[in-house]
Amino acid sequence: MAKCRTTSKNKIFTFKEQRSVLNLENVDQVDSVKIIVDGCEINDDGIKCDYLHIAKEIEMYIELKGQDLIHAMNQIERTIKMLSSNKKKKKKISYIICTRSPLTSTEIQNYDRKFREKFNSKLIIKSSPFSDKY
Repeated sequence: MAKCRTTSKNKIFTFKEQRSVLNLENVDQVDSVKIIVDGCEINDDGIKCDYLHIAKEIEMYIELKGQDLIHAMNQIERTIKMLSSNKKKKKKISYIICTRSPLTSTEIQNYDRKFREKFNSKLIIKSSPFSDKY
């Protein structure tokens, strides 16, 4: 599994898949772990998200997608169930970065509420490219 994980204090972590891009800025340049989930950390036929990034006691689940947001949420949900150190209590952020979001903001808010209640995870659905900080 060592090849699936990279630990560094990089200022910027970039996650790319086809036309979807997420940049995470490591403001304090703390130790951060970038984990390749799909085909590496989880190597089965089930659905899973693309990446897991861990820093400042926060688990960040990342799915880079075209437009199928429901499938992306299911991928993140299964990955949290398999990899989270604590599904209910551990602070999480779930990123879905897509080429175009077909959901309305009301639908996104409803899913965000579900993720917060079920997994203690904030759900961020944005169009690519997207940048965030931690």
